[in-house]
Amino acid sequence: MPNKASLMIIKTLPVAIALALTATASQAQQAMDHSGHAGHAAPADHSQMDPGQMDHSQMNQGGMDRRDHSSMDHSSMAHPPVTGVGTGQEPRTPIPTISDADRAAAFPDLPPHSMHQGGSNFLFLADQLEWQDADEGSTLAWDISGWYGGDIDRLAFRSEGERTNGRTEEAELQLLWSHAIGPWWETVAGVRQDFKPSSPQTWAAFGVQGMPLFGLETEATAFLGEGGQSALRLEAEYDILLTQRWVLQPTAEVNLHGRNDEARGVGSGLSDASVGLRLRYEISRQFAPYVGVSWGRAYGNTADLLRADDEDVSEAKLVAGIRFWF
Repeated sequence: MPNKASLMIIKTLPVAIALALTATASQAQQAMDHSGHAGHAAPADHSQMDPGQMDHSQMNQGGMDRRDHSSMDHSSMAHPPVTGVGTGQEPRTPIPTISDADRAAAFPDLPPHSMHQGGSNFLFLADQLEWQDADEGSTLAWDISGWYGGDIDRLAFRSEGERTNGRTEEAELQLLWSHAIGPWWETVAGVRQDFKPSSPQTWAAFGVQGMPLFGLETEATAFLGEGGQSALRLEAEYDILLTQRWVLQPTAEVNLHGRNDEARGVGSGLSDASVGLRLRYEISRQFAPYVGVSWGRAYGNTADLLRADDEDVSEAKLVAGIRFWF
């Protein structure tokens, strides 16, 4: 019978075999984990390589077709000529070099530009030719103007007045020389002749007229008369286009005098002012009938002179007339 020592060896032998197998398997696993890196060679050192000594003749360049083209005949191939004109096309005429004579012919010396030398023109405008329903009876009133000349210098005239019951109450005529000082402004200078009221009187006239806004026409004229008399007249009118044919025109006028003139019924300071509103229908641009109202009032010494003669200092009128120009 085996002794106790033999029995112990027999019992512990399987355990030893198992531990040995386990250790062997662990070492095999570690060897497998590093085997994938075994194929990586160390980086090549190219610093010692001589490119001139490399033989590329033995390299396989991806199956490239390394044919010898030296024996090919290129004369039969169609090549465009060096002129850039394709086969079968007519050659283009070369562009000649531009000479100084060509430049002089294309860009000749131009004379200095002279503005507004388009000749002479004229205009006649009857801004108001109307019947008025005045307190003293039916009144025919007019306000007309015109000019002849160019765009810079013109000979102009203005005339306005009233006839009541067949008798001329007021009448004046101005002859002026106008000179443009801008696209919308011009100065005027000339003479004014009063025919009525009272005896005729001559004035020297000078002023400015223009359009500060589109459609707004303004005039400011100063007068120096006989015997040291002086006056200032301010006028404005504005065309409001309601439609292509209907036009509403408000007007305003203010007169001032430097001295009293009892013979003509005017006093110093603010003499009178008037406003009007007229609605016209333009049958054509040159001809338009209209209706409207007008109101005027005397002030200061002029009003006192009227009261002394037992006359009204203010008056409202219905008006109807025509406006035309050519």
